[in-house]
Amino acid sequence: MSAENHHKVTQQPQLSFWQIFNMCFGFLGIQFGFALQNANVSRIFQTLGAAIDDIPILWIAAPLTGLIVQPIIGYMSDNTWNALGRRRPYFLIGAVLTTLSLFIMPHSPTLWIAAGMLWIMDASINIAMEPFRAFVGDNLPKNQRTQGYAMQSFFIGIGAVVASAMPYMLTNVFDVANTAAAGEIADSVRYSFYFGGAVLFVAVGWTIVSSKEYSPEELASFEQHANHVDTAENPNCRTSKQYQNGGIIWMLIGGIFTAAIVIQELDKQLYILSIGIFAFGPLQLFCARKLTQANNTNVQRKNFGMLFNVVDDLFHMPKAMQQLAVVQFFAWFALFAMWIYTTAAVTSHHYATSDVLSQAYNDGADWVGMLFASYNGFAAIAAIIIPFLAKAVGIRLTHTINMFLGGLGLISFMFIENPNQLWIPMIGVGFAWASILSVPYAMLSSALPAKKMGVYLGIFNFFIVIPQLLAASILGLLLKVFFDGQPIYALVLGGVFMMVSGIAVLFVKQDN
Repeated sequence: MSAENHHKVTQQPQLSFWQIFNMCFGFLGIQFGFALQNANVSRIFQTLGAAIDDIPILWIAAPLTGLIVQPIIGYMSDNTWNALGRRRPYFLIGAVLTTLSLFIMPHSPTLWIAAGMLWIMDASINIAMEPFRAFVGDNLPKNQRTQGYAMQSFFIGIGAVVASAMPYMLTNVFDVANTAAAGEIADSVRYSFYFGGAVLFVAVGWTIVSSKEYSPEELASFEQHANHVDTAENPNCRTSKQYQNGGIIWMLIGGIFTAAIVIQELDKQLYILSIGIFAFGPLQLFCARKLTQANNTNVQRKNFGMLFNVVDDLFHMPKAMQQLAVVQFFAWFALFAMWIYTTAAVTSHHYATSDVLSQAYNDGADWVGMLFASYNGFAAIAAIIIPFLAKAVGIRLTHTINMFLGGLGLISFMFIENPNQLWIPMIGVGFAWASILSVPYAMLSSALPAKKMGVYLGIFNFFIVIPQLLAASILGLLLKVFFDGQPIYALVLGGVFMMVSGIAVLFVKQDN
């Protein structure tokens, strides 16, 4: 894949199995860190004194950093080309920062330091993770991208299995303590984070040294050969007046919402939504100002800088991306509900305790780690099955089936009494997880221009992050008001949303 032959190449070459294997292997390490975060951070927060209804607001760092970091890294990597390549420089930076964060996180002395470390760790993971999605779009021809994203899902499953099970295995196989004094993190969790940092660095490093990248000129020649329509120069571009009106409306709605929260003394977590709505207003006013300044010049929109182009591309997404945004919204609301509430739900509903110092709570928390490991293991199996299922019934119906399996699995947590049987619904959750990580990207990739692959995939992450912000804002309030604070109902609600996502995908129009 050297740049030497770019003048001769017009059709993008097919890659071998091992080339695809090497370019996706780094995701094993990234998911190792991500799974340790998902399975253990709520436990760390509770250990350091967090109340159940405070956990969602503490988790806000994770989706918020993704919202900010991914489009920035996507835009920067689209416009990077150096000795290390286009995406790989960001793999390296993200891997170093994430490894350091994993080493430091379990030594957090207070709750707010732990929350700050979650922010740093999630930002670091996003720096490494976002370019991996674009890496597949860059390096693989369209007919191999489903295989590439499925391979990523496979490594995500394998990495997460081991990572999620680490505290349990250290306790039950190596006799490492899973309890500690009040305010201290158990050794089983600390050692898991150390091991995870090492695995992440080695796995990402393998992809960096074993994979190559196409130059911008080669990518342009491939796209020209494929007669790809570049959506960047849309003749129906949003005008300065539209941006100005939109900015005023968003600021007005956000201001009224914020005032209502203050006057009515509503839950403070709702500030996340109101301030977010308001903040989108100034971004649009900035775009209006840029366009107004350019009225008497020949400056093109693409030369207005990163902030303008990210917001402008958001308003000019391909149609398939707009439809898939709805699918992603409901799916990731469900996933976030599962990640932040499964430990509390299982320990309270199945182990009948919320005492973080008790043996029962810590046994339940360890079992949740095993459950997370199991759904990721089933996801690895599902990643192999999904391409065959898609050929048999179509890619949309495949996603619908998988999302219904996951939704029913989450709902069943309320009705299964024996915690030892909770691995059974994780089969469905695993199929849903593998499908979420591969099918939407496979459906989307052919609609994106190569030169904007990174920034569009970063923008696509908005529809992963926004439902997580919404979940962090309202889940605690919903549980408190409607379900007497019982976290098991967060899983039920997540299951319903997962099935809604499965229905929504049926309305996504595909060219083939």
